[in-house]
Amino acid sequence: MKQLLFIFLLIAGINSHAQVLSLREQATITDEVLADRLNNLLPQLMEKNGIDMWVMITREYNEDPIVKTMLPATWISARRRTILVFYYNPQTKQYTKSAVARYNVGDNIEAAWDMKKYPNQWDALKVLVEKYQPKKIAVNTSVNFAHADGIDHTEYQTLMQSLPEIYRQRVVSSEPLAIAWLETRTEREMQFYPQLIHMSKNIIAEGFSSKVITPGITTTEDLVWWYRQKINDLGLSTWFHPSVEIQRNDSVAFDHLKAFTSKGFNSKDVILQGDLLHVDFGISYLRLNTDIQEHAYVLQPGETDAPAFLKAALAKANRLQDILTMQFKENKTGNQILADALAMAKRENIHATIYTHPIGYHGHAAGPTIGLWDQQDGVPGSGDFPTHYKTAYSIELNAAVEITEWKKTIRIMLEQDGYFDEAGFRYINGRQTQLHLVGN
Repeated sequence: MKQLLFIFLLIAGINSHAQVLSLREQATITDEVLADRLNNLLPQLMEKNGIDMWVMITREYNEDPIVKTMLPATWISARRRTILVFYYNPQTKQYTKSAVARYNVGDNIEAAWDMKKYPNQWDALKVLVEKYQPKKIAVNTSVNFAHADGIDHTEYQTLMQSLPEIYRQRVVSSEPLAIAWLETRTEREMQFYPQLIHMSKNIIAEGFSSKVITPGITTTEDLVWWYRQKINDLGLSTWFHPSVEIQRNDSVAFDHLKAFTSKGFNSKDVILQGDLLHVDFGISYLRLNTDIQEHAYVLQPGETDAPAFLKAALAKANRLQDILTMQFKENKTGNQILADALAMAKRENIHATIYTHPIGYHGHAAGPTIGLWDQQDGVPGSGDFPTHYKTAYSIELNAAVEITEWKKTIRIMLEQDGYFDEAGFRYINGRQTQLHLVGN
């Protein structure tokens, strides 16, 4: 195990062109991480959130998002109807992991369905519930988080019909526990998360170079598809299609809202010398995701560096990042962080828009929403969720900066992945503080 991890760290640390782990090696790491989470993290989270039984019911090809994070690497989907039951007694410390299913779910969750004795799967579940007599039966229902709302209508109805009345009254939403499972990053995950970001940044840097961009010929769409193809060629995947935008010295006002609509993607603008380029890019690997936005400047003849006014604009956006990340405190809600950051930015005359989100098992992951691009007064529901330690975030925002030399306002749109724990907030693998230069 340690040898495999060392090989991974070594390879990923060299450059983005090196081969990623083989599928077999990826499966080994994935299952090791999963075993640690199921055996060590989950009972802690159940005790912390006051849940003694967590029941997840899902069917093949209609998987609950959380169940998918609990399947072994060799399971591409659930099998028939898969019911997972986790029980934890805080007094006796008894902890069991059961699958009311035909098969063991990997090496960590043992099948607990005697099909001869209980031909009906729901009867087998009822027997398990009656055996442990839980005080709370948490199921995946949630108003504010799609990730935690994975039980479908049919399965919920059938569950309630199958349980005796005394246990129907004990069914509750799993939302706090479900979000905790998704948002909490383990020590093992944080060993290799920096390498995912390192790989992402190296791919971005290669795309933002003369190897890929020929001014006057290469279009933004060409660059988008180069990024997409590069991800595939390296044996990686992505959770969203990349996008590339241009800001330049012309009379066209840059509408940053287009970057969040279909009109902002896949444009065929030709990249020219003197352009300020922006990319939104991320990869998926070992069940974790990255989400990064950076900028590049295309050098004009005789230039060896970006203009001072663009470097100053980037520095202002970096300051906005600092303003936001210094607001992180345990149990502070996303809306509180947003309001405090925007107020401080206003005092410093920074025209800010903040739309930061958790990241991890999903790109737009579970946890506190810290603004949306179209909701800068707070986000009801998910924005009211508190911040917890051992969680990861994409620090996503933009600063509008007046450029006298161009007679217009530009937006420096940045996104960098970071981690929050008892020591405070830190970027997992640095952040962009200098523009990429194309043509140097």
